[in-house]
Amino acid sequence: MSDEKFRVDLDILVSRLAPDRSDPVFSKLATVRAKLVEMHRQNLVKVNHSVMEVICARELILRGYEVDVEHPMNGLLVCDLFGLKGEGKAVVEVETGFVPPEHALDPTSYYSARVASKIARYSEFADKFSLASLPYQVLPIPTLFLKPPRSRGPGEIEEAKKLCDRYYKSPPVALEEIAVARLHSVFLIDVDSGLVRQFDPETYGETVLACWDTIRK
Repeated sequence: MSDEKFRVDLDILVSRLAPDRSDPVFSKLATVRAKLVEMHRQNLVKVNHSVMEVICARELILRGYEVDVEHPMNGLLVCDLFGLKGEGKAVVEVETGFVPPEHALDPTSYYSARVASKIARYSEFADKFSLASLPYQVLPIPTLFLKPPRSRGPGEIEEAKKLCDRYYKSPPVALEEIAVARLHSVFLIDVDSGLVRQFDPETYGETVLACWDTIRK
């Protein structure tokens, strides 16, 4: 996509999400848009992902957060959205569902490992860590992350570790990261309407993932 088309698409989206230019939400989204436009010029972001980031940014702004996108967490990690409200920190990772061609024969395992690794690695930087997805896409969240750390057994922690090790070895995901990681919520982003719905992990597991498990059986 050309830089100009990317810019126009984000301009249209921001105008839809905050039609009143005097609204503080508009100016905050404009800042988010400007950063993404510049990163697209550097070939660092794609439009589908960026659109979801902007919509999710609006949701966090409405909840009282100051929001940054593509925010560096440490020397290795950059999170999609970082929100700050008082001393509270929120981190959101956006998932478009893309799977590289080299994993055409194991897309579910690869995707599940990617989701697990993100929960394990990013949640330590947040008071509230969330995943964001599309309504027509199932996030294959390993079951242990749908419950609090105190309820996880050693066996399921080891299984999640083995899954992550199949795809992530440099650096590997640590057992300790998996054991204490927390998923606060899942955001479903309807791009067409610009609406966002939030689920707690248990509800997401009971509704979306339970249906998926039934289909696979």
